[in-house]
Amino acid sequence: MKFIDTALIHIAAGHGGVGCVSFRREKFVPKGGPDGGNGGRGGSVIIRANSHLTTLLDFQYRRNYQAQRGEHGLGSNKSGKSGKDITLEVPVGTIIRETGTGTVLADLLKDGDETVAAAGGRGGRGNGAFATSTDQAPRHFEPGGEGEEKDLELELKLLADVGLVGFPNAGKSTLISVVSAARPKIADYPFTTLVPNLGIVRVNDGASFVLADIPGILEGAHLGKGLGLQFLRHIERSRVLVFLVDCTSKDPREDYATLLNEVRLFKKELLRKPRLIVLTKTDLLDPAAMKALSRLRFGTRPALRISAVTGAGVKELVTEMWGKIRPAAVKRKKGT
Repeated sequence: MKFIDTALIHIAAGHGGVGCVSFRREKFVPKGGPDGGNGGRGGSVIIRANSHLTTLLDFQYRRNYQAQRGEHGLGSNKSGKSGKDITLEVPVGTIIRETGTGTVLADLLKDGDETVAAAGGRGGRGNGAFATSTDQAPRHFEPGGEGEEKDLELELKLLADVGLVGFPNAGKSTLISVVSAARPKIADYPFTTLVPNLGIVRVNDGASFVLADIPGILEGAHLGKGLGLQFLRHIERSRVLVFLVDCTSKDPREDYATLLNEVRLFKKELLRKPRLIVLTKTDLLDPAAMKALSRLRFGTRPALRISAVTGAGVKELVTEMWGKIRPAAVKRKKGT
């Protein structure tokens, strides 16, 4: 399935109906009072998060959305019908911005979260609403209010507890397929993963967390190289970052430094998140190379060694990820 994480749309709420000018005309009441009804309210455009959606693909095929206008008021003090609202459903994690100003209208973080993106115009009052003791036959009325009209940018940022960061073919897809029910495309060549994948990882005590595998990033990703900007944004909401480094690389420490620098240049605040360093593909090393790998240091940070193919070290990695998530979750809950 094609992954679409941004979309531009135009929305327009319905105008309010016009108020009516009318007077009672009954058989024995030749000069009845004003009975013009009010116009109906215009329909609004509502945007709602739906956990069953994963992309913004639908908005690539249709970009214009118009809510129904309110009906005009009628005689006999009958108000016009209000226009129907329309509801646009988007994936959880969608940010809604006004295109011109960049103002964030809403950040829909939970299933069912919604916002009125464009409010319908109010209905105009009919002449029945203007009758007073000094003006018993008013001919005043109000036009309906105009509905709001906006150009919006929708941006999807995945919501995950753990985000996997690594170069293409570092073993991210294999890992997520082993620890969760996710089934990403896996092959022995770079850029197998072209769309982010989410998997739910079960922990021994019955708890679970969400793991995100984003496509591999390249040096220069923070400038957009290799679609880096599109991919890096998906780790912004991860509570914990896990850097995967291929242990068969010529210089694993240089690879890690490059990944760290790309994340820093994209958004340095991301480096404040808890993180783990994981050396992958240890099944490809002979005993001598494994011994040398055990002596490898990444500054003061230790590195975990795993093989997603054989399962070596994977259980320990899940335990470490869960250990990082719990304090991060408490910190987020307290708002610190």
